[in-house]
Amino acid sequence: MEVKIDTKEKFTVIQPLIHEFTANIAAEFIQTCSTILHQPVKNIILNLCDVAVIDDSMSNALVDLQQQFYDNNASFVICNLTESVDAHLEQLELNELLNITPTESEAWDIVQMEEIERELMDSDDMSFENNQ
Repeated sequence: MEVKIDTKEKFTVIQPLIHEFTANIAAEFIQTCSTILHQPVKNIILNLCDVAVIDDSMSNALVDLQQQFYDNNASFVICNLTESVDAHLEQLELNELLNITPTESEAWDIVQMEEIERELMDSDDMSFENNQ
């Protein structure tokens, strides 16, 4: 599977350079994402701008991957869906489960906001005192 990988400070952008995103490449793609999950920069933005066809098993794999990332305090955001991929995900009723943005820039914003949220939730600086 040909992919373009661009690692930034807070996330890695993965852009499959293929027309069809199908089950026969799912294992390799999942392995690539799982490897990134265990890196210091573990948030992923999946840019699907070149993908025109996605099959059911790959669509479901994206839902599972996203859940795996969120379970490990990492973000997984999908952006730049083509109309055909968006329609397929909607038909499967998966677009409501996936974190999808129209543009890569908006995906960057989501990842950065989720990072801030995780930092705030994990902060030991917060204490609540009973003022009575």
